[in-house]
Amino acid sequence: MTSAGAHIKQPTPILHIDMDAFYASVAVRERPELWEVPVIVGGGYRGVVLSANYLAREHGVRSGMPATRARRMCPQAVVVAPDHELFGRVSTAVVETFRRVTPLVEVVSLDEAFLDVSGSVRRLGPPAEIAEQVRATIHDEQAITCSVGVAATISVAKLASKRAKPDGVVVVPPEGITTFLHPLDVGELYGVGEKTRAMLHRLGLVTVGDVAHTPVRTLQRAVGDHLGRHLHELAWGDDRREVVAGSSGAFGLGGGEPDRSMGAQETFGRDVDDRTVVLRELLRLTSTVTGRMRVAGVAGRTVTLTVRFADFTTITRSRTMSEATDVTQEVYRTATALYDALGLQRARLRLVGVRVEGLAPRESVHHQHVLGEREHGWSEADRAVDRAARRFGSAAVRPASLLS
Repeated sequence: MTSAGAHIKQPTPILHIDMDAFYASVAVRERPELWEVPVIVGGGYRGVVLSANYLAREHGVRSGMPATRARRMCPQAVVVAPDHELFGRVSTAVVETFRRVTPLVEVVSLDEAFLDVSGSVRRLGPPAEIAEQVRATIHDEQAITCSVGVAATISVAKLASKRAKPDGVVVVPPEGITTFLHPLDVGELYGVGEKTRAMLHRLGLVTVGDVAHTPVRTLQRAVGDHLGRHLHELAWGDDRREVVAGSSGAFGLGGGEPDRSMGAQETFGRDVDDRTVVLRELLRLTSTVTGRMRVAGVAGRTVTLTVRFADFTTITRSRTMSEATDVTQEVYRTATALYDALGLQRARLRLVGVRVEGLAPRESVHHQHVLGEREHGWSEADRAVDRAARRFGSAAVRPASLLS
């Protein structure tokens, strides 16, 4: 797309990204020997299935199903205990990938999010191309897959991602919304549960198209004023909700909670075993993270380093500082110390990442001055860099070691 075209309003700026069988995919990634066998995550003897891979789903196993029923349906499945800490780390890394694309990321759950990429097309191309880039990055960095729906609205994008599964992209252009929506069962619409679906079916409203061509007042008498109007609007693809950066309670609704951590990671173009190269990347990542923190007005105490080796083995190490900070050099020194403490001795690395956790509003952090400390130091330098970046672009001022 040309620069001039980048200023044209995008017809499909909303992406709904849904990880494919997320918990099972992560579990299989950690145990490659399970790649070609049915896998169930969770499901102790009296528990329920947390997730199942697609081989298990072919036998009818579904999330939320009682474990005993799942084992009867697929007795050959391997049952894996959930590793919630691992799932959380992978989810966090995936969201960081989203935020490299756009700051407008609304996290719905560990395995899905909405992105508004209106402001990213000049840099990355049309929304459909961005969707493919995100999928490729997640597959390369996390060795799992996702499906993406691309549309003009939140509700249509979510339905499109469902049609894209597994591991695909479905784009619904504005002129194709009714063609896409109207053949669907009414149960596909957000807000229609089993009871509402059954009631609508009894009324002869089986498809979304049936709802679309029913007068609003008729729908309101059947399901209530608010839901009746809401369903009629959704049936025509009319959804005015916007992506709200942060975390939401459910399906794009809610006020958006502030992040409790911020991080960034990078997959090297080829495996790296040179400490100098690794530290340069840690500095670049740290600069990115602390810059975002300062924009958000937060500081944090705990620095976490992530290292992934060439064989995809991943380790994390954390250190909590005496005071919360948003200063690039302070976070970088801690990340460097964590890296050196690993004693890797030329181990080949595929990926490194830096994360700052325990974020709190910057104004609530009180710095304890040390005797002999300079009045103006790295914090003021960071803010000077921020001002230059806002005026001249992010590449205007950088640490000398990052210049090439």
